[in-house]
Amino acid sequence: MTNTHSLLLALACLAMTGCLPEAPSTGLAQAPAATASVAARTPIVASGPAPQPAAPVSAPTKPFAFAADAASATAGCAFTGLQLPPSTRIYAAGAYGGSRQDFQIDQSGHEATAMRVAVNQPDAPVVLMLGAYEPTVWSVGWTPGTRILAVLVSGYHRQEITGLPADVPVRTSTYDNRSRCEYFYVAPKNAGKLNPIARRMFGRPVDMLYPAQGGEVVVGSPLPAGSALVTDGSARPASAFRLPNSSLAGPAGLEQGVRDGFLREADASDGAAWIAARRARQHAPVDAPPIAGGAPAPRMPSMFRAYVVLKAYTLPAGLYGANSATFFVPKGVPRPTGKLGHSTLYDFNTVSCAGVGCGME
Repeated sequence: MTNTHSLLLALACLAMTGCLPEAPSTGLAQAPAATASVAARTPIVASGPAPQPAAPVSAPTKPFAFAADAASATAGCAFTGLQLPPSTRIYAAGAYGGSRQDFQIDQSGHEATAMRVAVNQPDAPVVLMLGAYEPTVWSVGWTPGTRILAVLVSGYHRQEITGLPADVPVRTSTYDNRSRCEYFYVAPKNAGKLNPIARRMFGRPVDMLYPAQGGEVVVGSPLPAGSALVTDGSARPASAFRLPNSSLAGPAGLEQGVRDGFLREADASDGAAWIAARRARQHAPVDAPPIAGGAPAPRMPSMFRAYVVLKAYTLPAGLYGANSATFFVPKGVPRPTGKLGHSTLYDFNTVSCAGVGCGME
């Protein structure tokens, strides 16, 4: 049998029964045993092109209404393309809040504050980091020759800035607007937070922190007496940022409540009526021992900035500190909504007191 004939018989045997052929007597080298064993266990598959997977069927779609605007596309906190010369000064300025205003610029329930910033640095370009906790409108002016390259304004509540030329880039980062940038407000106690933010945003630390006083701050070199400053021609007053359809805040809001018929000014007779109601409440049967010398008489409530609530009413924002007030709620009138702040409320419906003055009357 020729070598070729023997090889053909071996292949036929392998295909039909899996048998191993005898090695040819001459001429052909024997295959390694491991290779022959694997070949014996491998099934023979018919040759031909592999079947193609079925194309996926796309689900039907329809338009999705969404108002995409430029603001959402540029909501990042980086100053894209900003190139700072080596001589640039990074200045931080601000305070907890500025000068109190009698209106609101957001829904925080806090009255707005205003901050005036005078920048005087004609010998070097300037970047500003401005920050306040309270909702604040920042008005910026500068001396001739001063050049402002960029402004980062931040805080807890809404921050607005006016007076800058249109080509000065501004980034606003607050807690309320859920910015991707870290929010801050500028104060000496927060100095340790400012350099890391400045390095991330501008690649260098803050050169100087300037605390604001009374809603004003001078940034850069001291401002000589009589210095002339300028601001952008399109600058708006702080009142231009007032929240539409919002009531006035603080004492101005209370005066508006009187004009609109929600409040009337209280007098001594209203305080006396409260004392009488408290005394009547003291004489009601209670499981308590008698007091030697009798129960102490109720004290007259504070009548400073005191009002009687006449109908359903929402308290204005900003009733804190010197702007606090006293409210009397007669029987049948609902307790007003809104933040009481540092004010005190006497409710004749329940003969109960709420606020900082309770326990003092």
